[in-house]
Amino acid sequence: MNRVVSILVVAVATLAASPASAHHSRAMFDQNKRVTLVGTVKEFQWANPHCWIQVLVSDSNKPDAAPVEWGVEMDSPVALMRRGWKKETLKPGDKVTVVINPLRDGQLGGLVVSVTGPDGMVIGRPAAQ
Repeated sequence: MNRVVSILVVAVATLAASPASAHHSRAMFDQNKRVTLVGTVKEFQWANPHCWIQVLVSDSNKPDAAPVEWGVEMDSPVALMRRGWKKETLKPGDKVTVVINPLRDGQLGGLVVSVTGPDGMVIGRPAAQ
């Protein structure tokens, strides 16, 4: 009987820990800073666990330079759908303005705060902060 109880305890502990390991911290993003990216959508990835926008941004001080690619992390597809997003909301070539909390390590990426689409309208409702 003790063996059955031990197996049951291990199984319950494992299941209880699973949801915690599925989510990561937002500590890698500087949530006290905001950066505005004006660019072109290279790719909109509608995927679990998080959607992503790859944005090509040109340096206004160097008009002849090639644009650089920024990776912008978003919420899950389900969370975005609840705020009005769809898989087809953004397409490659769309001109967008994306406000992000940048990565703390200085790499070209961040966590989405808001996205303004090609029509000049903010897409979806903001996430609860």
